[in-house]
Amino acid sequence: MLHGFFVVAYETILQMLFCLPRFKIFNLFKSFFLTLCGAKIGKRVIFYPGVWIAPGRWLVVGDDVDFALDVIVTTGGGVHIGNRVLIGYRTQILSTNHIIPNNHHRIFEAGHEKKQVIIGDDVWIGANCIIVPGIEIGEGAVVAASSVVTKSVEPFTVVGGVPAKKIRDRN
Repeated sequence: MLHGFFVVAYETILQMLFCLPRFKIFNLFKSFFLTLCGAKIGKRVIFYPGVWIAPGRWLVVGDDVDFALDVIVTTGGGVHIGNRVLIGYRTQILSTNHIIPNNHHRIFEAGHEKKQVIIGDDVWIGANCIIVPGIEIGEGAVVAASSVVTKSVEPFTVVGGVPAKKIRDRN
């Protein structure tokens, strides 16, 4: 019961704090809150309103990262975001997922799978993308809007689609 109280308290503070506009002072408050929760946040990180990061710990964010409107990040499996990364509107970065049980076992009781997500420096993730657990996106990569990334992305490549596939190399 006490655990549930702390979860709801965290979610309430997160929602109130992250509905604030992206003014520098508010971004400092947001970064400080995440740091208190165990995250490591770099300099000049921008959080647009509506960003949802839970549970907060096991998150490492580099310098000059931009979280656009309504980005969701689940950090239970660990998320490492490099420097100078753009994360587009409504993108979801997921490091945990439900386990699909064998046979006819109950889904609700199957638990969660946790896998780290790593995003390199100078990456651009377009709007409405989904990054599933266990993915590494290499330095300088671009993920086209509305892509679902189910396999790791090589450095300096452009990927897109559902599931995301290589479109071309960056020149």
